[in-house]
Amino acid sequence: MSRKRKIDSECRIFKEQWTYDYFFMQCKEKVVCLMCQDLVAVFKEYNLRRHYETRHKDKYDCLVGQVRKDKILKLKNGLTTQQNAFVKQKQLNISSLRASFQVAKLIARTGRPFVEGEFVKECLLSVAKEMCPEKADLFSTVSLSGPTITRRIEEMGDNLHQRLQNSSKKLCYFSLALDESNDVRDSAQLLIFIRGTNDYFEVTEELATLKSIKGTTTGEDIYEKVPQTVNDLELDWAKLVSVTTDGAPSMVGSMKGVVARINQEMDKHNHSRPIAIHCLIHQQALCCKSLKWDSVMKVVVSCVNFIRAHALNHRQFQEFLSELNVAYEDILYHTEVRWLSQGRVLKRFYDLLPQVSAFLLSKNKEVPELKDAEWKWHLAFLTDLLNSFNVQLQGKGKLICDMHSHVKAFEVKLDLLIKQVKEENFCHLPTTQKLLAEKPTVAFPNKKCVDSLEMLQREFQMRFKELHLHEQDIQLFRNPFSVDIEIVDPIYQMELAKRQNCDSLKDAFKSSSLTNFYTSLPSETYLNLRNHALRMTTIFGSTYVCEQSFSRMKHLKSPTRSRLTDAHLHHLLRLAMTNMEPDIDYLISQKQAHTSH
Repeated sequence: MSRKRKIDSECRIFKEQWTYDYFFMQCKEKVVCLMCQDLVAVFKEYNLRRHYETRHKDKYDCLVGQVRKDKILKLKNGLTTQQNAFVKQKQLNISSLRASFQVAKLIARTGRPFVEGEFVKECLLSVAKEMCPEKADLFSTVSLSGPTITRRIEEMGDNLHQRLQNSSKKLCYFSLALDESNDVRDSAQLLIFIRGTNDYFEVTEELATLKSIKGTTTGEDIYEKVPQTVNDLELDWAKLVSVTTDGAPSMVGSMKGVVARINQEMDKHNHSRPIAIHCLIHQQALCCKSLKWDSVMKVVVSCVNFIRAHALNHRQFQEFLSELNVAYEDILYHTEVRWLSQGRVLKRFYDLLPQVSAFLLSKNKEVPELKDAEWKWHLAFLTDLLNSFNVQLQGKGKLICDMHSHVKAFEVKLDLLIKQVKEENFCHLPTTQKLLAEKPTVAFPNKKCVDSLEMLQREFQMRFKELHLHEQDIQLFRNPFSVDIEIVDPIYQMELAKRQNCDSLKDAFKSSSLTNFYTSLPSETYLNLRNHALRMTTIFGSTYVCEQSFSRMKHLKSPTRSRLTDAHLHHLLRLAMTNMEPDIDYLISQKQAHTSH
């Protein structure tokens, strides 16, 4: 039995003679008739001849020689012009579609309402009519209606989620950061961020999910969302390194907290338990609250509220400062939620203390503490103390070793401050030193201030005790050349012996970043140390990225946009917080490009 012939195996090639004989022209993988634009898929002379003889022979067979060649050339040029017109129109449609996606992305990232796309289009048309009237019709083809912008944002949000899923499959290890807060409609919103590394130490730090919780927010309610997220991203529980939370009971409860439930899940599958991290920034703030200098903060908040909470008082105070030509135009407002700015509020209040006192007197408001010399010492000292806290802990992408270094450095600073304050040496307390230069009538309250510093020191030691338990692992990651080989885990000892005695690696360590250094290590020789570095790179030292996202969420779902759905809020937040770019080319390829109508 003979095999069936395959066209591909026959290597049929279009011959130039067929254009002259039958009025056909090759277009990509097919041939097209120059007279009627019909396509013939198979490059076979019989098919072309039959088409010509049955449809066009009677009319064009009389054309011979140069006349026939001129006719063919004219038909070719006409077909090419027609094809170019179609190509140009298609390109314009794609550009219009791309512009629609780009505007939608800007609207999402700036927190604008979806319907503002129509306003943007009006602006574009107004500019085009003034600058390039001949192109105004081109701008009118961009579709920016409210429903269109909504679809574009949904598509880009889904695309980013798909890209995160693909990226997550390549991660060697990952860690999670969790935090929960209420939106403007009192819906509980749970943020889960993921940070992971692949074998090349490329870090992926992205919003894993935003989950809305309609009922209670117990540890069990929150934990239910964690496995959903891990499974959705197709992550392996065995690769989980750490879980960072804000330390709330629902997160760290010993029996039903989220971390406890995760540990139970890991035990069930014989996986190592993840490291539990209580946000270092939050811990630092709690240490600060232990000072309990309410005598200072209550007076400051009361004075600030008297000025800022009444519109007339606020206007008059600003005018008062303007007349005095002082360095500041206003006093800072303090709220308990914005605890990170507490030091700046006190500093501004201290610098404006004479003006605040004079203004309050003009309003017949008596505040005896403002005239109390000892209270002023307390204000100056607390201002310096709060402003000495580490702002270096804040920010995205911080490595745990760097944050641990800042914590240890602050503990050393506390030791130094205690010794210096006992001796009334204020070289590192500028506000207190400035007050001392004014020669106040009351002596510096040495005992109270030293007691406060010692209490703060004890609070730091207690709160960061768990972090210091991992100090050896952190030090091994931060500087493998300085650790004592004898005290590290035996699995690292032989590799450390090689590395600590390799001069080329020492030079590489000094001249490159930590992640670049570990990337360059050969995995065959330093497998365990590379894995350790991969694990430590993923750890969130704080929930800063969650707090930052909640601030953005308040902007996106404001009182004027309170009806924004959870799904759309999720897409908007993902577009606003992502380090990735949506694949707009892919999204365009999945749809037909149509102009606005």
